[in-house]
Formats: sequence, structure tokens, C-alpha cells
Amino acid sequence: MAAMSEAELTPAETPTETPAETPTETVAGGTGKRVLLAAPRGYCAGVDRAVVTVEKALELYGPPVYVRKEIVHNKHVVQTLRARGAIFVDETDEVPEGATVIFSAHGVAPVVHSEAAARSLKTIDATCPLVTKVHREAVRFAAEDYDILLIGHEGHEEVVGTSGEAPEHITIVDGPADVDNLTVRDPSKVVWLSQTTLSVDETMETVRRLRERFPALSDPPSDDICYATQNRQLAVKQMAPDTDLMIVVGSRNSSNSVRLVEVALEHGARAGHLVDFAEEVDPAWFEGVQTVGVTSGASVPEILVRDVLALLADHGYADVRPVVAAQESLLFALPNELRRDLKARKGVEAASERHDGSYADHSLH
Repeated sequence: MAAMSEAELTPAETPTETPAETPTETVAGGTGKRVLLAAPRGYCAGVDRAVVTVEKALELYGPPVYVRKEIVHNKHVVQTLRARGAIFVDETDEVPEGATVIFSAHGVAPVVHSEAAARSLKTIDATCPLVTKVHREAVRFAAEDYDILLIGHEGHEEVVGTSGEAPEHITIVDGPADVDNLTVRDPSKVVWLSQTTLSVDETMETVRRLRERFPALSDPPSDDICYATQNRQLAVKQMAPDTDLMIVVGSRNSSNSVRLVEVALEHGARAGHLVDFAEEVDPAWFEGVQTVGVTSGASVPEILVRDVLALLADHGYADVRPVVAAQESLLFALPNELRRDLKARKGVEAASERHDGSYADHSLH
């Protein structure tokens, strides 16, 4: 696997997350109505980078700025950026020739870059560096003539982008049920990769089934499921046995948010629901409920969680207790193309052009 360049990471290149196996706080005891609030939750480094990329592009170039697909899978984020001048399109042929287009955090196939070049588009690639890592793994194993079994959801933008790196070598495996129908050219040259936002448990079950079929199955050089997905699922696993109701803030097209509801139910929560906004919470859910768990997907701004907590407080759930599964401090630098233009326009060091909390619209941060 090719190493990520220094330009893709801030100087704090090495993440300092607390190991998931050693949570810094456990669920406290007590009686009465309470909320268990997961930590970490919400924005991961890749999402923050992608959202700030669109914000900075709007500031630098002025609207409209075109974005291929949703920059991240969150309704509030997309609506807010659209109101500020971002235009979301499905394909590059919807972008006027010569205009600026941003590729979403989920990544794109090489053919999309070629299509953009053919239309003389100015491109800014906001693909999460952890997704780029999987792309590079696919290219590497394809060059070594492996059959690549890509564990992921058929049609998800990340999976479409990764499989586009080596379509003749990649087969998508959408869960354990797909394993029995797989065929490969050479069972001794098979490797698995995965979408970054899957359920850890389901992915490992799929890998177990794959290894039964293909004992020589090779593993990726490092975990493909990203640190943020794993940490958010770990916090939910800790909370779920003590939770009557789990509320996950996130959009229905957000794979990692949907997985959090599934993980909660699999690990003991009596009920679980996914909501985009606080007003979607049904007070009927509180019947007989003492403990409510709250978390959010990796593309969810914290203001949406705060709105849910305020609603819960109005219904008597004002006792909020954190459940800390890990500490996260990883940051990604903005895309090279944007940093170059920011430096040229403002005469500042590219490394300083990061989100600093000073944006007028705090609803995204």
C-alpha cells in the first residue's frame, strides 16, 4: 500500500485515539430518567475536511460551487451548503464547462476524473484520505493480479468509487449471504477489502465466511473500517445493555448512522431509532423508558445532537451522563488544490487554512 503523502495529513499525522479496549469512563449507575451520551460521536476528520472544503471554496471562488453527489450523507449539511450557494449534481456532465466541481468525501472512480478533465472542470478532491487508502490498496492488489473481494453495500458511492479503480478484478460482497455464490480465478490469490463505514461485527462475520471458502484469503495491510466508525460503534456497544431507547442522529442514506442503530439493537438496546432532527422524535417512544442513549453518525454536526438533548430535557431526561469509548484528535489537511489557491489568494500558509470555529454559520460545526 502506498503511504499517504504529508500533504494529506496535518502535522499531527499520527492519531492519538485512546485504544478502544480501554474506555476512559464507564456507564454510571443511578435511578430515574437519564441520558447516556456517547463519546465520540458526530463529525469525523474526513467529514470535517469535506464540509470545510465546500465552505472555503464558496468563500474563495464565490457561488455557485458544484459538488458531485452529496458532500457527506447528512440532510442538514447538504441543505445548509445549498442555501449558501453549493449546487449538488449527480454527474459531471451537469457541471458547466470550465466550472469548479468538488468530489465528495466518499471518493470517485478514475473515470470520473477523466470525465471532468474532458469538460475542462477545475476539480477539488475532498475524498476522505482513509477512503483513498482503500483505493490505493485496490490498485496495488489488482496490479499483483489478485481477485479482490470488496465487502460493502452495492450502489453505495464509496463502493462504486473503489470498485472503479479495478473493475475487472473486484467483486462486491454485500454481507455474509453473498459468500456462497462467489467464484474466483485462483483461490490462492484472493484478498478482501471493505467499505470504511460498515458494521465491524458483520464485516468480521463476512470475512470468517470468506476464509471458510478461500482458506488462502489475504487481509488488507491495515483496517479498512475507519477509526471513527469503530469508535462510534464501540460507544454504542457499551451503552446498549443499559439503554431502553437508543436515538441515533443521522440521515437514512448514511451507512455508518444506520449501522449504529443496528449495533444498538444487536447489543441489548430495547428499541432504537434514526432521526435527522429532534422534531422527528416521537414522544410515544418514551413510554416506560428510564434510560435513553444518544449518539450520532460521523457526518452529523453537534448542533443536531444538542437539539435532541434539549427535547429530551423537556420530557424529563435532563440527567446526561457521558459514555466515553475513545479520544479522537486526528485531523486532515484540506485538499491540495484548495490549499494552493488559498495560499495564492491570501498569501497565507496552507497549513493554517483549517476550520477554526470562526465561521458565521455554526450550524455545520
